[in-house]
Amino acid sequence: MKIKLFLVLLSVCSGYMVQAAKVDTLQIRSVSMDKEVQTVVILPDKAATQSCPVIYLLHGYSGSAPTWMGIKPDLPAIADAKGIIFVCPDGKNSWYWDSPLVPDYKYETFVSSELVGYIDTSYHTIRNKKGRAVTGLSMGGHGALWNAFRHNEVFGAAGSTSGGVDIRPFPDNWEMSIQLGEQTKYPQNWEEYTVINQIHLLNKGDLALIIDCGEDDFFLEGNQEFHRKLLEKGIDHDFITRPGGHDNSYWNNSIDYQILFFEKYFYKN
Repeated sequence: MKIKLFLVLLSVCSGYMVQAAKVDTLQIRSVSMDKEVQTVVILPDKAATQSCPVIYLLHGYSGSAPTWMGIKPDLPAIADAKGIIFVCPDGKNSWYWDSPLVPDYKYETFVSSELVGYIDTSYHTIRNKKGRAVTGLSMGGHGALWNAFRHNEVFGAAGSTSGGVDIRPFPDNWEMSIQLGEQTKYPQNWEEYTVINQIHLLNKGDLALIIDCGEDDFFLEGNQEFHRKLLEKGIDHDFITRPGGHDNSYWNNSIDYQILFFEKYFYKN
């Protein structure tokens, strides 16, 4: 019996050794911002020999590159199980724009051009939009949709969880005025740099979209209006509300559904 038990344990341990996702913490050069940007890359075991799809995960306000690993510690196991690469850049408190007022904040250029280019040349990836998705939480949800809507030739799928999809009701929050100027002085910036006013850039079929928000979230109303506007434009999307607030517990759960959505998109295409 002891020998049999030992063999079973050895078999289980060997299985875990074979499935060993690699986590790289990198400093990626941004030419547009003339600085290094910390980025966490989670590689499934199969990425050593096979091209894999990529999900770019954007953190929220006050977060950093390791934020998603803190919220979802089993991301390496998910990467291995699904054969998906996860990329988590540090977006500072940028809202992932190219700021019209701060020259060295060009996080739209970084995410949609420099970062994607670096990942595609450094790893075994599917190097077209059918193998790329971008999503994020809160500020990162806005940033993911902002980048995907404006660069839907780069990303084939996009999502937002608890996203700040309409920034205009929050003129004094989350350092947005540093990037855009005070709303009273620069009202046009606040109209042009909110993702809810970027829907006109999309046509039906440009992106596979998934959007969710907790029913106790202060961004719920904005997400519901965003959903209505997408319907008016005839843009297909999944829209989900579920119990929960603006917190790690909600995101730990919601990201599972978004990853499943993206996985179905990847393997459909």
